[in-house]
Amino acid sequence: MKYVIPGGTGQVGTMLERALRADGHQVVILTRTPTAPHHVPWDGRTLGAWARELDGADVVVNLAGRTVSCRYTPQNLRQMMDSRVDSARVVGEAVAAAERPPRVWLQMSTATVYAHRFDAPNDEATGIIGGTEPGVPDYWEYSVRIARNWEAAQDEADTPGTRKVALRAAMVLSPDRGGVFDVLCRLARLGLGGPVAGGRQYVSWIHEHDFVRAVRFLVERDDLAGPVNLAAPNPLPHRQLMRELRRANGVPIGLPATRWMAELGALVLRSDTELLLKSRRVVPGRLQDAGFAFDFPHCADAARELVARRAGERPCGLRPSARSGAS
Repeated sequence: MKYVIPGGTGQVGTMLERALRADGHQVVILTRTPTAPHHVPWDGRTLGAWARELDGADVVVNLAGRTVSCRYTPQNLRQMMDSRVDSARVVGEAVAAAERPPRVWLQMSTATVYAHRFDAPNDEATGIIGGTEPGVPDYWEYSVRIARNWEAAQDEADTPGTRKVALRAAMVLSPDRGGVFDVLCRLARLGLGGPVAGGRQYVSWIHEHDFVRAVRFLVERDDLAGPVNLAAPNPLPHRQLMRELRRANGVPIGLPATRWMAELGALVLRSDTELLLKSRRVVPGRLQDAGFAFDFPHCADAARELVARRAGERPCGLRPSARSGAS
């Protein structure tokens, strides 16, 4: 099959392309900075020659959007909004104009759309959409608005011949350098992998292997459309997440950080504390109801596999039980 991946040069796009090419699929990347023969230039806002790549393609997976790993200044928040909404809108225009449109359009979204909460998990049917929670910074509402507008741009596209799925993705864990798992493990190895601000806030995550498997599953299942949570079924408090990362890296202790220490660290790293402090308790209701079984449902197994793979002890995607021959 032919996959077209707008914004496919980041961490998620790189791992998805790697897996799709290993499956024997053709992959075309739409990017502002082409560096390879299969890269096609686009600006993420306006129709152009790139739109021809979607005509006759089987699947489009739109990952385009400014990174969230930055300070949440008004300018950066506006760029996050515009880059996501504009790219989804123009992909919709290209799909609508195609004589042979893709049969599936997977649109990246985010688990951040759900409310900051501790009391219960958020699935697609009963989850609470955020933006009105008491006691959180006002600008957190803007992050939810970005997610809602992002999904609305896909939903409003007039593409009757193309099934549309919004991927409400949690934090994707992969061993690639510079990714979130790499950063968290580096903190753990430095002895800084303790809980932040008490560590009660929930962290939702998904192993890269299951992320790719979920993409394949959603492409194949013609009965699934609309928002789908891409998150492992067992989100866990931040303190427990960091404990599992320390264990996987063989580090006995991790210094805790207060909220003001997190603010200072985020300032130094040019990032934002929402990424650490918002409680994202998200579960994959629709995937599991449709029969999808996770190979890495628990963070401890995921962390051990990823650390072992970085050390060259395990091939990519090997399940935790595969060494013993268990199914």
